[in-house]
Amino acid sequence: MKAIDLHSVVAVLEDLPEVGLIRGQVGTVVETWEPGIYEVEFCDDSGKAYAMAALKAEHLMRLHYEPVPQAA
Repeated sequence: MKAIDLHSVVAVLEDLPEVGLIRGQVGTVVETWEPGIYEVEFCDDSGKAYAMAALKAEHLMRLHYEPVPQAA
């Protein structure tokens, strides 16, 4: 499975009230600060950004829009 990298689409795995996000919100990685720390931008359906947060990899799940080969 591919790692989280620049422009990956990710979902938040748990509520993060300190940054105003809840489980399931979807964003795009716009910067990698250090291994395992990503700046993620969250936009509404019209493309207007409503949140930007530096999040740890363990708070994110990378989303896939194409088939991904499974490990044997």
